[in-house]
Formats: sequence, structure tokens, C-alpha cells
Amino acid sequence: MRLDKWLKVSRLIKRRTVANEACDNGRISVGGRPVKASYEVKTGDVLELKFGEKIIQVEILSTAEIVGKDGADAMYRQLS
Repeated sequence: MRLDKWLKVSRLIKRRTVANEACDNGRISVGGRPVKASYEVKTGDVLELKFGEKIIQVEILSTAEIVGKDGADAMYRQLS
């Protein structure tokens, strides 16, 4: 699954276009290096998201295509 789509489905970012812009601006990295929106996420990847001064690290637990509102937080585990 593409990174921008995963961010939308997991509800970490509200819209896919916003997720795409975040990737283009280098605010999302995997393993310490910035990645593009087309990056294929895998279970076990650790993402680092920068929202202003706030940095969030999450580990991907699931890459399901369709997830309900209640199951969205089960797609990742917040590390910091």
C-alpha cells in the first residue's frame, strides 16, 4: 500500500492530498530518511511524522485497504 493512502486509512492524516504534501515537504521519514508518497509501506516499518515542533513515531502493524473508524488505531502502535 502507498504511504499516502496508508496515512489516510489509518487516520493519522485526514486527507490523502494532505498526506501527499507532507511527504513532498520531507515531513515523513522511514528509517531516518525522507520518503515519497509512493513509498510502499510494510508491516514493521517505523514512520516518523513531523507536525510542526511535534514528532510522532509509529510502527506499522497492518496495511489493510479498508478499515472502519474503530479499527484505524489498530493499524499502528505509537512509539513516542
